[in-house]
Amino acid sequence: MENFNIGIKQHKVTMTNRQTCLLTGVKDVLSFDVREVILETEQGMLTIRGEDLHVSRLSLDLGEVDLDGKVDSLIYSNVSGMSHKGESLFTKLFR
Repeated sequence: MENFNIGIKQHKVTMTNRQTCLLTGVKDVLSFDVREVILETEQGMLTIRGEDLHVSRLSLDLGEVDLDGKVDSLIYSNVSGMSHKGESLFTKLFR
């Protein structure tokens, strides 16, 4: 089988008991609050909805995000480029 995703980092979601979620292949964090986290990933936009959601670890250099809380849904969409190129949410917050 040929790999057509050359140059694209692997995107992986590991969830345990709907309470911890470890994600790789994350390009940017577009928004987050206790009910919703919106991420730009290698596989498109990912919206995570739930209760008491907290970003416990964030490393955009490595493309990794760890979330805690009660996860109710994971929704992917193919929309991309919502953030300004080269600017993360934290860059925008600390201007």
